[in-house]
This record gives sequence, structure tokens and C-alpha cells, in this order.
Amino acid sequence: MGRRNSTSVPDFILMGLADSEEMQLVLFLLFLLIYLVTVLGNAGMILIIRLDHQLHTPMYFFLTHLSFLDLNYSSVITPKTLQNLLTSTKSISFLGCFIQMNLFALLGSTECFLLSSMAYDRYVAICKPLLYPVVMSTRLCRALVTGSYVFGFMDSTVNAVCMSRLHFCSSHVIHHFFCDTSPILALSCNDTYEVEITIFTFAGSTLVLSLITISGSYVSILSTILKINSTAGKKKAFSTCASHLLGVTIFYSTMIFTYLKPKESSLGKDQVASVFYTIVIPMLNPLIYSLRNKEVKNAVIRVLQKRQGSRQLISVVFSSPWMEEHNLTVVTEFILLGVTDRPELQAPLFVLFLTVYLTSLVGNLGMIVLTQVDSRLQTPMYFFLRHLALTDLGYSTAVGLKMLVNFVVDENTISYYGCATQLAFVFMCLASELFILSAMSYDRYVAICNPLLYTVIMSQRVCWVLVAIPYLYCTFVSLLVTIKIFTLSFCGHNVISHFYCDSLPLLSLLCSDTHEIEVIILILAAFNLISSLLVVLMSYLLIFVAILRMNSVEGRCKAFSTCGSHLTVVTVFYGTLIFMYVQPKSSHSFDTDKVASVFYTVIIPMLNPLIYSLRNKDVKCALQQKWKKINTIFS
Repeated sequence: MGRRNSTSVPDFILMGLADSEEMQLVLFLLFLLIYLVTVLGNAGMILIIRLDHQLHTPMYFFLTHLSFLDLNYSSVITPKTLQNLLTSTKSISFLGCFIQMNLFALLGSTECFLLSSMAYDRYVAICKPLLYPVVMSTRLCRALVTGSYVFGFMDSTVNAVCMSRLHFCSSHVIHHFFCDTSPILALSCNDTYEVEITIFTFAGSTLVLSLITISGSYVSILSTILKINSTAGKKKAFSTCASHLLGVTIFYSTMIFTYLKPKESSLGKDQVASVFYTIVIPMLNPLIYSLRNKEVKNAVIRVLQKRQGSRQLISVVFSSPWMEEHNLTVVTEFILLGVTDRPELQAPLFVLFLTVYLTSLVGNLGMIVLTQVDSRLQTPMYFFLRHLALTDLGYSTAVGLKMLVNFVVDENTISYYGCATQLAFVFMCLASELFILSAMSYDRYVAICNPLLYTVIMSQRVCWVLVAIPYLYCTFVSLLVTIKIFTLSFCGHNVISHFYCDSLPLLSLLCSDTHEIEVIILILAAFNLISSLLVVLMSYLLIFVAILRMNSVEGRCKAFSTCGSHLTVVTVFYGTLIFMYVQPKSSHSFDTDKVASVFYTVIIPMLNPLIYSLRNKDVKCALQQKWKKINTIFS
């Protein structure tokens, strides 16, 4: 290592796609939109094919796996790219880079072989239609897909073995937006000739073998189509493979341009081509196979009709003599009474809550972007603050938008499924906020009581664990409560005495015995509230003891100022929740509950970013600097 002037490289720096901040923001919004369409398109394609029995054919079996591969290799690249577009430190760990590179090789190679399997499937369907069910049996289809994954794994294993033998020089800057093989080879101190030849041989073999299969299949298909006498027959035959042919053309032409070009090619062109096949193509494939495919479009319609049919079936079942005897009817929607029933207050309240929601939206979004973009705010405290703003934004949007709509429409209705979704989302965000606030109090405890060990204890991994576990737990709990409530029977009365779908007003509409679900909600709510509150109280008790032991008044003020904002937020949030849910049932008044609910679902999400910006010098300084930069750009 010494003779070669080599060093151990713990992290790489990805140069990304653009240097200017305004271009990075534009690319972030564009790639975020593309990625969301990719996830929805590919996940939707997999779901539609699974749900519709008429799509249980070899062609759609392969298409399911194509969507799965597109979804995965887009997810391997895009989230990290989005993160780097918002951060100043565009680093990726050595292990993370190695995993990203080899997962991409695995998924890319597998897709090549899968596309060739799909071409063979189209060849059999058009050239040997009578033998199609026999030739393309379930066993053969599974063998072709398994073989594609095996060959892809072999290709990525060879790539991993070759790249693991390299030593890197002191330079660790990758001139790309993800860990691709070629830019990483350029950083090596070794003679990379053998590695390049090995990787090129295997990658080239994958490309050539799959292309030969595809070309041979389409030559035979074209020959068969030309032999068909009727124009309608030719069009029908060609339409069965048009989507696949278009997908293959886009995918292979981009791959060939990127990897089989002269070495002196422009880096900018490489990055554009890489963006196309790593981010854009996974979005295009489900669009191509849905917009150009009548069977898929018809399947979507059938699935939607089935959903409506199931509701009609429930209506038939629940309109039986037993239901009539018990005076029960099916509830397909709920009526929200809203904040007030006085017409003269509707317009002023609409203006007030619109102002509050817009302030909340701008404040929380601004806090998320600011803590992501500013390099001085890349600390555990602001990491948790970003997730606090995210949960605030989530539940204020889930409640606020529907409440604003109900102020300006005559019928304040919400659908059955809309009500269930709103309940689950609000429950999840609120419960997550409890645990995020407790994680923030632990962070403040470590910062004040163990300042020398702060960076060691509050590592990036610990921070992610403290956020990820609450999200997973709260998602599970919210789904459990929502499913439990909405699988019980509602009486004919569908008027909710509230401005959103909360658990307590919904329980009053149930005809079933609600004892079990009430106990479940009570236990879960008590656990969430008490466990998070204990962490907060213990942290602040230890912080208070540590502050009292400090000799200087200046030290005490400084220590207290680091947790003043969080303490204010905790007091307001927990105080409202305790007032709302931990009061005797006899003293429950829906009007009083409405006021408290307005406070913690609409007002608090607006207050939090204000508290953390007005009381925090770091945030104010970061905000002033960004504002000056924006003024400089537009002046």
C-alpha cells in the first residue's frame, strides 16, 4: 500500500449531476416525481397482474418480474441520488458503494436475460400459437426466470470478486451520481487491465447472448408476420409484441451507448445516458405496457369493478332479514359535522384555518429542506427535527385539507375507505411524533450530560434506528386499530360528531360490541403515551441535575437554551394529548374534544417550526444565509 501511495478509503464522494444549488433543486423535484411514478407504476403493474386471473399467462408472468426488477434497481440508485441533491456532503460509505454497484450489476444483468425470455415467449405465441400452452408451460416459465436471476447473480459475483481485489489511491471522488464500475476503476492504484477484461467479457457475454436471443426471436416473428395474408392478422400479431419491442429498443440502445463506446467519450454524455437507463426507463416500462396494452387497461377496469362489486355484495348480504330485524344498513360514507354548525362562522373559520395550514405547510417544508441543505444543520438534533416536521406535515395535511374542503361544500361527506385511510394516517403520524419527541429528549440528554461522547453515542446508525423503529411500530399499530374498527358493523347512523375520522367518534357508531377494541386502543395509547413520556421525563430530570451542578450562570443558560425549544414543544403536545385522551369518560364532551383536536392536529404543526426557528440561532442563521443566496440569484 505504501509503495503504491494507496490509502484505505472509508467513504467515497459522488460528484452528482450538477454543481449549482438551483439546478440541484430542479433535478431533485424532477427525479422525485419520476421515482414516485416508477414506484406506483411498477407496484401497480405487479398488483394488477396478481389480482386479475385473465393476466395469469406466461407473458404477464415475465412482466411481473420485469416490474420487480425495474422497481428494485431504480430504488438502488434514485433515493441516494435524491439525498445527494439536497445535501452538501455527497458521501457514500465504501460498503454502501460496493453494495450499490453489485446490486445494480445483478438487477441489470437479470433484466437482460428476462427481456430475452420475453422475446422467446412472443416468438412461440406468434410462430407456434397452437403449441403455445404446451411449450410455455409453468415449469418452463419458472425455469427461464430462475435462470435469469442465476445468470445475473453470477455476473454480479464476478464483478464483486474483481472489484474487491482493487486498492484505491488517495483520491476518492467518483465522477458520477452513483457507484458504477467504470468511474470506480478510474480511482484504483492497481493495474486494472485484467479486471476490465474479465468484467467486459462477462458483461459483453450477457449483452450479446441476450441480444442474439432477442434478434433471432424477432427475425422469426417478422418472417411469420410477413407470411400472414390479412392486414388485420398482421396488425394483431405485431400488437402482441410491440410493447416488448419498444422496451427492448430503449433499454439496449441506452446500455450499448453507455458501455460499448470509445473510452474517450464525454463524461456528461455518460451521466445523461445513465440517468436515462437507471431512472427514466424504470418509469417508462409500466407506462409502455399499460398505455399500449388493451389487456392491462381492461384488467384495471375489471379490478376496479370487482371492488365495487364486493361493496354491492356486502350490501346484498347486509340487506338480509337478519339485518332488517336488527335495523342495520351498510355504511358507504360518513358525514362529518365539522368544527361548527353555525353558517356565519364557516367563512371566517375557513380563512383562519387556511392561513394556519399554509403557515404549517411552508414552515414544515422549509424546515425539512433547510435541515437537509445546510451543512451546519447536519447533526442528530436537526435530523430528528426534520422527521418531527415530516410527521407534523403528514397529519396536518391528512386532517387540514379535508376540513378546509368541508367548509366550502354543502355535503360534508367522506367515503368509507377515505375515513379509514385518514384514521390510519393520523394515528400513525401522531404516535410516531410521540417517539420522535422522546428520541429528541434522549439526544438532548446525551448532548448536555455526556458532551464528550455525544458524537460516538449519537451516531448516524443510532439516529436512524431511533426513527425507523417508531415508524415501523406505529404503522403496524395504526393498521391494527383501523382494520379492527372497520371490520366491525356500523349502524345506519353515519354522522360523525367531529371534523375528521377519529377513533372515539367512530366507536360510538358501531353496533358491535366495542369492548375489545376499546381495550386495545386504551392499552396501545397508554403504552405509547406513558413509555415516551417516561423517556422525556427521565431525560429532563437528568438534564436538570446536570445543569444544577454547573458553576457558571452562562453555562447553565447555554445548556438550557439547547433544550428550551424542545421542552416547549413537548409541554404543548403532551399537555393537549393528555387533556384529550386521559380524562374520565363521564366528562367527555365532543365540543371540548373538538377544540383540543383542532389544537393538536392544526395549530401545533404550525407552532413547531415557529418555535424551532424563532428560538434557535442556528436555524435563524441558516435561514438568513439561504435567503441572501436566493436574493443574489434572482437579483
